[in-house]
Amino acid sequence: MYKILCFCLLISQTACGQSAIKQSNKTNTMPNKENTYYSRTSKEAVIVPDSVWKQILSPEVYAIAREKGTERPFTSPFETSKAIGTYYCKACGNPLFKSDTKFDSGCGWPSFYEPLTKKSIIYTPDNTHGMVRTEVQCGKCKAHLGHVFEDGPPPTGLRYCINGVILDFDAK
Repeated sequence: MYKILCFCLLISQTACGQSAIKQSNKTNTMPNKENTYYSRTSKEAVIVPDSVWKQILSPEVYAIAREKGTERPFTSPFETSKAIGTYYCKACGNPLFKSDTKFDSGCGWPSFYEPLTKKSIIYTPDNTHGMVRTEVQCGKCKAHLGHVFEDGPPPTGLRYCINGVILDFDAK
């Protein structure tokens, strides 16, 4: 029984990401410099070397966005939030999801069934850790957001399992 429990815990840590990132209470996006690439209105692609991202993003955001990490499950305040508004990419400000597409999947990460627009998200194959998954990246800066699975609710049947660390929220 203990082995089964350990195995389930291991699977939950890798279900939506590559490696667990310890999340602190810090929500600061920019530890050292002002992030001049953050804009909620610009639609321009943001192409910046990782060395620059490392200077302007917090270590937690950088680990998710640029190193394809994952936050520990059930640690994001967004996972259970019922607030109404829009979720943005914390690295660049790209609008990603509306709160009315968020649902409680029970997976430990904020889950949505549909992105705001088709250009909000980029889809890439992810065959790491012996799994076949689809990674979702920000359509503007290519930050790693999480993964999409085909076990979501209607109308799409999709579950976008997103790291809360990479989300910024604007209540409306």
